[in-house]
Amino acid sequence: MENILNSMVIPFVKNVALAIVVLLVGLAVIRRIGGMVGKQVEKSKMDDTLKPFMMSLVEGILKVLLVISVIGILGVETSSFVAVLAAAGFAVGLAFQGSLSNFAGGVLLLIVRPIKVGDYIEANGFSGTVEAIHILNTTLKTPDNKVIYIPNGQLSNTSITNYSIKDTRRVDWTFGVGYEQDGDKVKSVLTDIVNSHPLVLKDPESFIRMSNHGDSAVDFTVRAWVNAADYWTVYFDIIETVKKRFDQEEISIPYPQMDIHMEK
Repeated sequence: MENILNSMVIPFVKNVALAIVVLLVGLAVIRRIGGMVGKQVEKSKMDDTLKPFMMSLVEGILKVLLVISVIGILGVETSSFVAVLAAAGFAVGLAFQGSLSNFAGGVLLLIVRPIKVGDYIEANGFSGTVEAIHILNTTLKTPDNKVIYIPNGQLSNTSITNYSIKDTRRVDWTFGVGYEQDGDKVKSVLTDIVNSHPLVLKDPESFIRMSNHGDSAVDFTVRAWVNAADYWTVYFDIIETVKKRFDQEEISIPYPQMDIHMEK
């Protein structure tokens, strides 16, 4: 009986005591490491949405490693435990592969930062203002106040047009006039309209040239630079002003028409 006690019970008690000590010390160390990682993450330029997830991820991995170590101290075969854990992780990964892809896409968006909250973008067939970048999806608000949810996995693997990343944008128009109109006069009127608008930038200089001989009209291309926030204001202002000035200057704007000749 004494031999059994010495050979089995006492070593087991020692292993349990050692495992408890390792567990307590390990948890204290993990908290210390988590605090250090948290300070570094807070100092970084990483998006606020991602910071708590990154800290939780680091602490979770460390705790899994600690549990495996404690199980090994207790005498359990760690290789078998790791194999079971890996198999379970693989099964969960297959079940949630779409979510994992979106999670990875969200992390990529938040680290690479091709977009940020407040940017007006066009991606995946949708356009709108970025309202939030979540871990699994990104929400866009359209100009007519609709909310679109785009999975981050798709967003991180598609082309993104960001209209807000630059301070200035170029506004383009094409205006058609009749062939009988004086081209120099049309160009002069368009130049006066564009240069007179208070929101049009003087540098870079605006571009106004005859650009095409169409079937029923001569086209003039107009390009002007504005601050990004003024894009739509200038766009619609110029269109309205051109129509009024063309009417005042008796410059005709052609429209599709058909002549029908009837023979008896």
